[in-house]
Amino acid sequence: MREIVLDTETTGFDPESGDRIVEIGAIELVGHIPTKNVFHEYIDPERGMPQEAFEVHGLGDDFLRGKPKFAQIGQKFLDFVGDAKLVIHNAAFDMKFLNAELKWLGLPQLPYDQAIDTLEIARRRFPGSPASLDALCRRFSIDNSARTLHGALLDSEILAEVYLELIGGRQPDFALSASAGQRSQAGETVAWTPSPRPKTLPSRITDNEKQAHSEFVAKLGDNAMWSN
Repeated sequence: MREIVLDTETTGFDPESGDRIVEIGAIELVGHIPTKNVFHEYIDPERGMPQEAFEVHGLGDDFLRGKPKFAQIGQKFLDFVGDAKLVIHNAAFDMKFLNAELKWLGLPQLPYDQAIDTLEIARRRFPGSPASLDALCRRFSIDNSARTLHGALLDSEILAEVYLELIGGRQPDFALSASAGQRSQAGETVAWTPSPRPKTLPSRITDNEKQAHSEFVAKLGDNAMWSN
């Protein structure tokens, strides 16, 4: 299964009011494992950077001047994403901006159901608790010390770790995916089940521990559950 963990930085909150994307960072997961396939672009927003946005991500006019415009990278971004699920923290925000930029270019927009919103997952798992990316890093003991400012690529790397924890750790399906399963003669995937051990493992309980347990059970009387 291919997924893209994605984040954007923008000039503000509303593309319909003239705000634009200034950075896209995205990393590829295959079977929940990060690959080396990365998409990262700084983008010239073709407008000035408001001070309040600059204080969030540190991307100013001088730095962004001369960077590619979204029109130059839009199709490349779509080609990278393909039909993969998009793992995004607060997906409504990023999807709103991405689809606005794509619409202005006449390019296909991304369906919202292509997104997996880690903010929604966190709120369902931990109702009433803070669900920001920093809060989730603290909850899962993920090092985000390099995150002094928001940055799309760094935030995507951190979000990938948070996402794997939210869905059950680095091996949410214990690596028993369909690709690792057995196939029937008809070609259909069947559930993997462990085969019996050829030799039973020896007991790790010592004779002294067995004796101590027997003495403890004897003190509980005839109605003890171990006596049934």
